[in-house]
Amino acid sequence: MARLLLLCAASGLLLLAAVAAIPPPEEAARMARFVLHSCDWGALATLSTQEGLRGRPFANIFSLSDGPPGPRGGSGVPYLYLTDMEISVQDLEVNSNASLTVSLAQTPYCRKHRYDPQNPLCAHIIFVGSIVKVNDSEAGLAKKALFSRHPEMETWPKDHNWFFAKFNITNIWVLDYFGGLKIVTPEEYYSVKP
Repeated sequence: MARLLLLCAASGLLLLAAVAAIPPPEEAARMARFVLHSCDWGALATLSTQEGLRGRPFANIFSLSDGPPGPRGGSGVPYLYLTDMEISVQDLEVNSNASLTVSLAQTPYCRKHRYDPQNPLCAHIIFVGSIVKVNDSEAGLAKKALFSRHPEMETWPKDHNWFFAKFNITNIWVLDYFGGLKIVTPEEYYSVKP
């Protein structure tokens, strides 16, 4: 237990140090990478397949990671640990298209500056794309990325048939300053470091 608390405290300090060096608004691709790497969870929106909601937008919270916490910057790929028992995953089995929103509101940055989560200065990123299971060659990377930030995942029930997945990004919108959204291409996004 003490080791877990120490790990969480160290992760929090690394996150706080990383969030202190926020990229300038004119570097939208770098901001997108920075925000994703600073976040441990996001809101994933699917098109519902559930009775009474079929075809309607449905958002749910998921833990995610693009790599271990710290200044190395991560891969930029949002990895997730999923089970077919989860209702959003059932939606994805019918239609893998989704959007994912991550926000600095979950970090100390916005609280420190007293930015409301809806304030554009409390940067958030909207990714659009699809969820795909990772192949065997990428599973080790996904596992390291997720379990380094979410150690509890290792203890989740094995009979739930967990699997590693990633958000395959096709479109990126950045809201980090006044004046509206900025569009970043996946090529721009993956070519920079946060």
